[in-house]
Amino acid sequence: MSVAIIGSGHNAMVAACYLARDGHDVEVLERDTVLGGAVSTVERFPGHQVDRGSSAHIMIRHTGIIEELELARFGLRYIDCDPWAFAPAPPGTELPPIVFRQDLDRTCASIAAACGERDAEAYRRFVQVWGPRTARVMRSFSGAPTPGKLLRSFWGLDAKGGGSALSREFMQTGDALLDSYFDSERLKAALAWWGAQSGPPMSEPGSAPMVGFAALMHTLPPGRAVGGSGALTSALVARFRSDGGVVTPGDAAVSLTRSGAGWDIRTASGRNLHADNVIAGSHILTTLNLLEQGGFDAATLADWRRRIRVGPGIGMVVRAATSALPQYPGVPTTDSAHGLQLLVTDRRELRRAHGAALSGDLPPRPVVLAMSFTALDPSIAPPGEHQLSLWSQWHPYELADGSSWADHADREADRIIAEVDAHAPGFAATVLHRHIQTPADIEREMGLLGGNVMHVEMSLDQMFMWRPIPELSNQRVPGAPGLYLTGASTHPGGGVSGASGRTAAHLLSHDLRRPRWLSRR
Repeated sequence: MSVAIIGSGHNAMVAACYLARDGHDVEVLERDTVLGGAVSTVERFPGHQVDRGSSAHIMIRHTGIIEELELARFGLRYIDCDPWAFAPAPPGTELPPIVFRQDLDRTCASIAAACGERDAEAYRRFVQVWGPRTARVMRSFSGAPTPGKLLRSFWGLDAKGGGSALSREFMQTGDALLDSYFDSERLKAALAWWGAQSGPPMSEPGSAPMVGFAALMHTLPPGRAVGGSGALTSALVARFRSDGGVVTPGDAAVSLTRSGAGWDIRTASGRNLHADNVIAGSHILTTLNLLEQGGFDAATLADWRRRIRVGPGIGMVVRAATSALPQYPGVPTTDSAHGLQLLVTDRRELRRAHGAALSGDLPPRPVVLAMSFTALDPSIAPPGEHQLSLWSQWHPYELADGSSWADHADREADRIIAEVDAHAPGFAATVLHRHIQTPADIEREMGLLGGNVMHVEMSLDQMFMWRPIPELSNQRVPGAPGLYLTGASTHPGGGVSGASGRTAAHLLSHDLRRPRWLSRR
């Protein structure tokens, strides 16, 4: 049975690995010359291996995929980010920082010193309650989001207040969850910024579990792949090729046409490929465009496109080569540099930035997440140098004044670096080189439409059995038998999990075992 996979993002490669392992004839088609999409690492500055997209890997370490595909055999190695997060004191104060470690007792001790004993005990309760809940959320990510699957994932979860009370806690805003546990605005802001890495602000309904994921970090913290984020892709590609799989980079699919019992794929180079089945790992809107070029019903595609909400964009990133790590006052780099540096002390900063983006404006003050993984893995930079990724939300893809991002990129990068410098004085002077990725750059380089690294908005109405819309949520396309969907456009959404790819492979394998007449039906 032949399978063509469109795109080489990590979900697509996970699907490819499972299918090739099971003996299928699989070819991956990738438009880019760099494999892995947003899970890739390239040399941006001399001697620096710089991530193009994601940097810390969280969810995939909780899925079992790494072990099932034996990726350690193919060179994948993770270093725990521990401490996994760090929130410095407000600039100009001598307050202690908040250091989040895998060890819950040490984390609570840090919170007690920075915010008081009450919030330390509240954080312990938060982890005790939301740790098991978030583990169930991860369980729900391991298959198609059918009602039965979701029910089985959460069945047996402690619901002392009854099912309605439990569902309300899951559906509440992240801000409401934080207000119900904590007093310190510093602590609330740090956890809100952590939760907002999924994209939505913590004022949105259903964002509470995004905050709740912090509790899971006390079970297994984020991991840094040695050699860069792209080391995951490299291991997947090596595994895939070892099982006979073929990868063709630099040749984009341009049309997808139903042909008999299979599919014809035409590529930019003029190649025509026939496959019995196709898994599309590209952006959902890109996949719909391929179907339109292949003659799929235009009215149906237009309706689907209109209802899929990409959103205004999420953010931008500055990749910096530096001569030193950020030096936060009174804090050793072993506490600050190993994890995610949450440079926000008040949730009003998050709200102002998000509100501005909705209006097409730049944030009044950039909100920054800094990551300095040379502290864990010196191999990604030359001796004596370091490397930082400075992610900032929210930055709109389309600017309200009609100007181009090229007119703002350098000035906005200056502001992002200045924000780090405000927390770690002297940082700006250490910057040797920088590479700027605006929302427009993110779209152009990696095909992430609208600059949205999550493909489509991660709001409640586009999650689970509604992602990206109900008709497409089971990772199949009505009217297109043998075509399957994977990637961040599908359940469980963005982030590095691989879950969507594994589900797509299992769905295809399951369909192949069904009687032909039932599959057609």
